Amino acid sequence: MESRARAAHTVTAEARRRRLVAAAFLLPALVLLGALVVHPIGYSLYRSLFDRSGSAFVGAANYREILGNDAIRAALRNTAVWVVLAPVTATALGLVFAVLTERVRWGTAFKLLVFMPMAISMLAAGIIFRLVYDHDPDRGVANAVWVGVHDTFAQSSAFPKARPGRDSPLADAGGGAFATREPVRAGSAVLLPLVGVAPEALPEGTRTAGRAEPVPGKVTGTVWQDFTRGGGGTVNVVDPTERGLAGIRVEAVRDGRVVETATARADGTFTLSGKADGAVLRLPAANFREAYGGVEWLGPSLVTPAVIGAYVWMWAGFAMVLIAAGLAAVPRELLEAARVDGASEWQVFRRITVPLLAPVLAVVFVTLVINVMKIFDLVFVIAPGAVQDDANVLALQLYRTSFGTDADPGLGSAIAVLLLVLVVPVMLVNIRRLRKERSR
Repeated sequence: MESRARAAHTVTAEARRRRLVAAAFLLPALVLLGALVVHPIGYSLYRSLFDRSGSAFVGAANYREILGNDAIRAALRNTAVWVVLAPVTATALGLVFAVLTERVRWGTAFKLLVFMPMAISMLAAGIIFRLVYDHDPDRGVANAVWVGVHDTFAQSSAFPKARPGRDSPLADAGGGAFATREPVRAGSAVLLPLVGVAPEALPEGTRTAGRAEPVPGKVTGTVWQDFTRGGGGTVNVVDPTERGLAGIRVEAVRDGRVVETATARADGTFTLSGKADGAVLRLPAANFREAYGGVEWLGPSLVTPAVIGAYVWMWAGFAMVLIAAGLAAVPRELLEAARVDGASEWQVFRRITVPLLAPVLAVVFVTLVINVMKIFDLVFVIAPGAVQDDANVLALQLYRTSFGTDADPGLGSAIAVLLLVLVVPVMLVNIRRLRKERSR
């Protein structure tokens, strides 16, 4: 009995010693956890119950203010949009990239390229995409591509600001077009002077304006820039230094119908057949269409999708790497058996690959949801000041409320507590799923 008691005492002392050693190793981490996590959370909850100065207890007034503040409600709506769109898009792209790169020889290089944005800080990515979304096509890549595609199918005019000058034979024909005041006759030369185009804005290839000579049975004419650099020159007369407006379309209109068309040559001259006799010459509005400026990516309506696009560019690589790791563990025998049984690649992907990857997809999705609920950097950097209210999210509103020009630490702490309340359930779901995976 005595030996057993001594053995039990030894075991108890050993267990106590191990617990003390474990506590000694855990103590620094617990201190840091308390100082950096528990204390800030507790203080934020405490501070949210006081007014702006922190001297008067207001109870739940700050939380009522959250429900009644238009800016905070807009931030809540935008955060909901982020939670719905960003994780779904990034996870879906990661899945597609992971599956496709398994089948190509250069898959590793592709994965490296897709994952590279993860090495860039949110601040740097925000600066990059602020330039990508610049409205000026000469600076913004997005609008440069968009304008290039648009102009391929609907090219804009080189003379968007051209118009008739004083005492011009041309008059406004409505809808942005100009037409001669009187019908033209075959065998005559018509002058169609325009102003409003800067000499340096004339397209390449234009030449000095030519004087069209009358041709029997035809209508000839000149369309030119009726402006002499440095002054001088005669109005409605082709002077020696004035330039032709090459490429302008001229239409002969009779009884509301276009009977003949011509395009001005490099010197601005044109020729119409006898069909134009007695018709009115019209310069259609297409000649003066304003240059297409592209899409206002950072405008009020598109700024949130644009910033989400920048986020997906960064985090699709993260999703791809995790999903690719899960895909490597999928038994190949199942995939091959399905193909042998006659399943198409789409059926294999939808009915076998995706269900087997469901746990990994869930982890990736939940992780991204937690991440986007705290998004701040990209929105703050990419969205211009004029539209930050339209792009606002909870984390940005927390910063603006707590540290802005009209700072209210009490309301800011309430927003922080709200953000914590929204994130905690998602974290608990993720922890529960991880525990289930470990228990299998």
